[in-house]
Amino acid sequence: MFRDINADCYLMIDGDDTYPAENAREMCDLVLSGKADMVIGDRLSSTYFEENKRPFHGFGNVLVRKFINIFWGNNKNTIVDVMTGYRAFSPMFVKTFPVLSKGFEIETEMTIHALDKNLLLKSVPVSYRDRPEGSFSKLNTYTDGIKVLMTIFILYKNYKPLKFFSTVGLVLAVFSLALFIPVFAEYLRTGLVPKLPTLVVSSIMMLAAFLSFVCGLILDTENQKDKQFFELQMNLIKMIQSKDK
Repeated sequence: MFRDINADCYLMIDGDDTYPAENAREMCDLVLSGKADMVIGDRLSSTYFEENKRPFHGFGNVLVRKFINIFWGNNKNTIVDVMTGYRAFSPMFVKTFPVLSKGFEIETEMTIHALDKNLLLKSVPVSYRDRPEGSFSKLNTYTDGIKVLMTIFILYKNYKPLKFFSTVGLVLAVFSLALFIPVFAEYLRTGLVPKLPTLVVSSIMMLAAFLSFVCGLILDTENQKDKQFFELQMNLIKMIQSKDK
């Protein structure tokens, strides 16, 4: 749909009769008026926890939301519902969003893309009702939940490489120092290094910490170039849209 259809507004809704169609007009109006690039139908602020019959789904939604707000959120963009299947999009979002996921990770990827690219986000509380009797969800609580969490950490590595690899480097450096300090203290006291393997492991870990930090710097530079290219891409799309109108 994103690749083949050109429209002023795109609406995505799960086909399981759990979302009310009445909110579609409000969500689309926010996009059409230029107030949002993605409107999120927020279930968690309304009836989700009462209607949802799978308790681990509620826990998973809260966990995913917390991770994304820790890694990408701020006072301006605090995401309430990440996994909702009820959304409205602007052409700017649709034509710049690279669809890479093939499963239930897609909602997570959409949310992170909007946050990372500083696109306009709005949330609209929507009521939620449980699935009709006789219908079954394709979502597997555990395997799909793990995929979603892995998607968050992979995208964090891709979108914020300096923070990711600096954290890895810091952990390695702390472990390296924890191994090195006792060996060094023994050397100062006796002039001997009885635990040579520990010293070697400590040195290797410190080298790995340094390399991790350098990798983060290099990848962050490439990431900044990608962001510059993305801004130019958005300007081009905006110009094409203006000409079409």
